[in-house]
Amino acid sequence: MKKMMTSLFAGAVALGMAQAAVAQTQGVTDTEVVIGSVNDLSGIFAAVGVPAVNGANLYIDKVNAAGGVHGRQIRFVVEDHAYQLPKSTQAYNKLINRDQVFANILSLGTPHNLAGFQLMDPKGIFNINPLTAAREMLQEPIDNKFTGFSSYYDQTVAGMKYLKETYNLTNVCTMYLPTDFGIEISGASKEQAEALGLTFVSETTHKPDEQEFVGAVQKLRADGCQIVTMALGVRAGITVVGTAKQLGWTDVKFLATSAGFLEAVAAVPGGVTDGLYAAAGWVDLHARRDEPAPAAFIAEYEAKFGQPATGFAMLGYTTAETLVKALEAAGPDLTQDSFRAGMESLSYTSDLLGADIAYSADNHQGVNDITISVVENGLWKLVSRQ
Repeated sequence: MKKMMTSLFAGAVALGMAQAAVAQTQGVTDTEVVIGSVNDLSGIFAAVGVPAVNGANLYIDKVNAAGGVHGRQIRFVVEDHAYQLPKSTQAYNKLINRDQVFANILSLGTPHNLAGFQLMDPKGIFNINPLTAAREMLQEPIDNKFTGFSSYYDQTVAGMKYLKETYNLTNVCTMYLPTDFGIEISGASKEQAEALGLTFVSETTHKPDEQEFVGAVQKLRADGCQIVTMALGVRAGITVVGTAKQLGWTDVKFLATSAGFLEAVAAVPGGVTDGLYAAAGWVDLHARRDEPAPAAFIAEYEAKFGQPATGFAMLGYTTAETLVKALEAAGPDLTQDSFRAGMESLSYTSDLLGADIAYSADNHQGVNDITISVVENGLWKLVSRQ
């Protein structure tokens, strides 16, 4: 009897330890893994957030319908912060502490992600391919952070270099939101101007909800700006370019980053944004719409959601694909360590994205290319790939 009790006690202890080990992996059960996203579904970057979430759901739904990953369904929980910092903090708190997410994907906004790190980092919650290209997305601790593309800083520098060499321009200026997002792009404009053979001349700062830019545009024109880098909301960027044309300032080159690299920006009626440049990390989806993978995705997305597919819908889809590949590589015993190893083992070509994606222990940025595009006749046209 004593031996039996001892055996039962040992078995109970072993079972308890095993259950504790499982419980330590937040967001993971035998049947489910919980993935979150803190996004802008109703604010100034909703044109980015909504299609990205749709694209991710399109891929995740297919994976779940096919049985999930290693028997686990992916539960994707999305919270809307409307590009407001207080709401983003509330959303991260809910996802991490109530929904118990294993990882977040596609979370939008530089200051919003930085706020989220305060909650994610202590628990090792993964932040994968956020919808911001800020350099701070790979700040320490880096073990739980993975990004998709080149930084705003590098995109801005590459764009300025291209415009300087192509048009022999000398004066650079910047218009930006005084947030982490805007400060990075402004900083690149100021810090790298001399190294590129440019002179930094002037700047203007703006509020997220600002709609009137006549005074700012007139100031930059009077200051002799030839290249104007922009870190503004989607609608504001369109308004700035349109205002310049209305005022007859047509020899200036406006430069956006991946934050403004949207089909809707190019397709504004009347050619308002024709001549606008953008430096990003991918080639426009509709510029490749006749290729098999983009054509199939566009048809599938439009059939599902009844609206045109966009580049950010593509990014949502390919980010979900990256997530699933990492989950597969992690194996049935899903832990933070096994998932990190899975992410760091990925190396593949995405036909939809038109890019090689590779991560490693020394590189948590999936794609390194920078593309330069310009709006022509309502579409983005690729002019350089660096």
